[in-house]
Amino acid sequence: MKCSYTDHEAFLDIVPPQPFNYKECLIFLSRSTQEVTHQVQGDEVCKLLRTQHEPKPVLLRISWEASASIIRVSFPAGIPSKSAREEAARHVWDWLDLNTPLDGFQELLRHDPVLARLPASYAGLRMIGFPDLFEALSWAVIGQQINLTFAYTLKRRFVERFGEQLIHGGQVYWLHPDCRVIAELEPAELTAFQFTGRKAEYVIGVAQAMARGELSRERLLQENRDQARETLLALRGVGAWTADYVRMKCLHHTEAFPIADVGLHNALKVLLGLPRKPSMEEIREMAVPWQGWEAYATFYLWRTLYV
Repeated sequence: MKCSYTDHEAFLDIVPPQPFNYKECLIFLSRSTQEVTHQVQGDEVCKLLRTQHEPKPVLLRISWEASASIIRVSFPAGIPSKSAREEAARHVWDWLDLNTPLDGFQELLRHDPVLARLPASYAGLRMIGFPDLFEALSWAVIGQQINLTFAYTLKRRFVERFGEQLIHGGQVYWLHPDCRVIAELEPAELTAFQFTGRKAEYVIGVAQAMARGELSRERLLQENRDQARETLLALRGVGAWTADYVRMKCLHHTEAFPIADVGLHNALKVLLGLPRKPSMEEIREMAVPWQGWEAYATFYLWRTLYV
């Protein structure tokens, strides 16, 4: 599906495919006050973008024009070049997963014995992810075996120490660190921020592989889905959960299924009113009808865990 937008120079109007639920996407983006790579300001989202055509990061302000059912992207810190505006449109399209037709998943939401229990208001929530592979992998590694609150604390320290910033209107906006910057670090520079030694090594190792050109999102997207999973699993520190999380949140593989995820298990327990968390075998059985949509099923079940 081609990115559909109109360039008005001072702003872009992006026409999202239906279903699209801006309110639900905004709720997802607001789920942590510790998030540092975007800021939710009322009904708007501000986000920095590193482009190939501008020497400095471009600040995007994303809003919803309900009367026209369009996403508006403006540039509060200055209008970038036409080429950079095109990059901005593609970035937002990718970030909000607007390229995935959801008709099949909509059928599951209506008729699946488990997913039909989810609130109808979730419909149109998109798999908001990470267009940048290094950001996806580093976030997944940071989040391994710790609670979400501490994961966000580590991410904030990581971004604010090694990322690039832009100050506009008294607000500080941050870019996730570039892999080339992290590739030059020693593990002690991350353990100083309460990374474990292993996590520090894993994040730096991924950064080095990307900086050398051995690993890229483009390469993974050219591989078939099984090959992409094997490529990710070959990375030190990347197990099945991390590989499947990155596939669903960065590569848009709708069949990726982080089945061992604790949040998924908790969500199913509460949604189904079970006395205990379901076993892996029970989850595999209830997920049979989700074939091809396991990633979206997981993402929507995670939605039940935050207000």
